[in-house]
Amino acid sequence: MRELLLGQRRRVREIWIATDIEPSPVIEDILDLARDQRVQVMSVSRRELEREARSEAPQGVLAKADAIDETLLADLLIESRDTPLLLVAIDGVTDPGNLGAILRCCDGAGVDAVILPRHRAVHVTPTVAKSSAGAIEYLNMCVVGGLPSALTEMKQAGVFVVGLDDAAEKNIFEIGETAKESICLVLGAEGAGMSRLARERCDLLVNIPMLGSLSSLNVSVAAALATYEIVRSRTHNK
Repeated sequence: MRELLLGQRRRVREIWIATDIEPSPVIEDILDLARDQRVQVMSVSRRELEREARSEAPQGVLAKADAIDETLLADLLIESRDTPLLLVAIDGVTDPGNLGAILRCCDGAGVDAVILPRHRAVHVTPTVAKSSAGAIEYLNMCVVGGLPSALTEMKQAGVFVVGLDDAAEKNIFEIGETAKESICLVLGAEGAGMSRLARERCDLLVNIPMLGSLSSLNVSVAAALATYEIVRSRTHNK
């Protein structure tokens, strides 16, 4: 909620606050920001607020705001001509908690945009917004009709497509000079991994070495490790 008001990327029409909510610095900050932005604040019963909310445990605060603007893939690719991009494509991730955690990692790593297929992936929901800790208010979100065709379009524009695959022969720490290029990192669903068509569009498949007894990581943890390794490699290889 606080990040929604701070980001100011979309209009907030109304804020509801439960009448029984405990005072706190965060609530005071939200009220101050709403007052500065002339957003109407309404005190409602906890039951009414939870009935209106579309996420679990809304914590006594709810905002009614405009939808998030989508970024066009073509516009992103025009930018790649001047500065190397770091993009993350989501393939088959359907759990909103996982997507929210991925978005939080992407914002922290300075990812330029997240690519979401219109099908075979969860989209931004109130649960995603909550688990992203406000990252959705800052990240560019690009929704495409089909991920394989979008990956082809990226490749034609000079973006190097790297897929995370547990069975890959190379690991993410071997990415080296490739990190200097515009990169799209493709993340598949836990268990199923990337779809066959998405995998076929990748220029390189890499894994994250698992040195213990388990064979894989949660997809959001994998996203954090991989994106930060690309950032580290770019900084190290300057």
